[in-house]
Amino acid sequence: MKILISLNYYIWVVLKINMIFSLQGIVQELTPTYAVINVNGVGYYVGISLMTSQKLTLNKETFLFIQQIIREDAHLLFGFNTRSEKEMFNLLISVNGVGVVSALILLSTLGLDEIASAILSGNSALIQKAKGIGAKTAERIIVDLKDKVQKFSNPEENISTFVNNKIKDEALSALEVLGIPKRMSEKIADRIIKQNPDISVEELVKQILKNI
Repeated sequence: MKILISLNYYIWVVLKINMIFSLQGIVQELTPTYAVINVNGVGYYVGISLMTSQKLTLNKETFLFIQQIIREDAHLLFGFNTRSEKEMFNLLISVNGVGVVSALILLSTLGLDEIASAILSGNSALIQKAKGIGAKTAERIIVDLKDKVQKFSNPEENISTFVNNKIKDEALSALEVLGIPKRMSEKIADRIIKQNPDISVEELVKQILKNI
C-alpha cells in the first residue's frame, strides 16, 4: 500500500512539472491568439499572445518556449517567442484572479517593458487597458509583482509607442470601420510605424491587414 501511494505521489509530481519545455517545427496554422506547430507530423495547438504571433510566419519553421498547464479537464500549451515573455506570463498567472486568458490579453496589449513600468510605478490605469482586467485585479498585480519585474523594465524587445499620433489614429479608425478591433491592430501599427515612421495612412492600413 505504501509503495502504491508513493507511486501515485510520484506520478502527481511529474504531471505538475512542465513536461514540454519548447517546440521547434513548422507553423501549420497562425492566428493572433493561437498557432498550430507541426513537429514531425504532430500538430500542437499553442495559445499565444499578439506579441508572439507577430514573430511567426505561416509555413515557416519556428522555435517557441512552452508553458504547459495541466487541468483535470484539459492539457493546455502556451507558446512564447522569448524566455522573458514566458517568465512574465508565469508571473502574471501567479496573481490571484489572473487567468491564462487575461495574462495573454495583457501581453497582447502592452509590451513587457510597459507592463513592468506600470507595475513599478503603480500605474493601475495602464494595466486596466487590457480587456477583462479591472481595478482590483490591476492593484493585485502591482502589489504581488512589484519586486519581481525589475528585470523586464529594459528588455531587448522594446516595443515602441506610436511615433505619429495622427496617422496611427486615422488608420485604426479606418480598420474599426472594417470591423477590426482597435486593440488587435494597435500593437501591429506600433511595430510598423517604428520600422517606417514616414508611412502613409493608406499604406499603414494595408500593412496592418497583411499582419493580422
